Amino acid sequence: MEHIINCKGLKCPQPVINTKKYFDSIEEGTATVVVDNEVSKNNVCKFAKNNSFTAKVEQKEDLFYITIKKDASNCELCESNQQKLTIVISNNKLGLGDDELGTTLMKSYLYALSESEYLPTNLIFLNGGVKLTVEGSDCIDNLKVLDKKGVNIYSCGTCLDFYGLKEKLSVGEITNMYDIVEKMNSSDKTIKL
Repeated sequence: MEHIINCKGLKCPQPVINTKKYFDSIEEGTATVVVDNEVSKNNVCKFAKNNSFTAKVEQKEDLFYITIKKDASNCELCESNQQKLTIVISNNKLGLGDDELGTTLMKSYLYALSESEYLPTNLIFLNGGVKLTVEGSDCIDNLKVLDKKGVNIYSCGTCLDFYGLKEKLSVGEITNMYDIVEKMNSSDKTIKL
């Protein structure tokens, strides 16, 4: 019997994460993901394509049924020598525009990152980004998951001092600009958000 991954009513990135979790748990096999919107359908299909799985989509009324097949012989394995990635987060919101939306997007980004198979080596928080690493932040749980998975989490000490938050740091460690520069320069790739 085919496995059903019911993602009706779930917002992105949850349908992709639920799909990934299931396919990570099996060597090979087939499952049908059920979603109720075009964006989720497209994102689940991209996930399948990026992992060399086959995907077939059927629409029935307002629902999309995405049948995905994982064949162990076609799956590409992660390179054992994954590049060193540093992500620099300089704000507690993601993107420009509406602050409420930016806060929601940052929380969603960190959640998706915590569920990702490919994790950064370092997460560096600067300026307003340090507000994400202190008690009371909506992102603490996701950052703690990343910390447990071995991601190095650093907050700028000067920035924590500026905002009066040094005593409230809840995850990771305090660092300085020299160390930040060294980590960025020694990484194979650095992304700034």
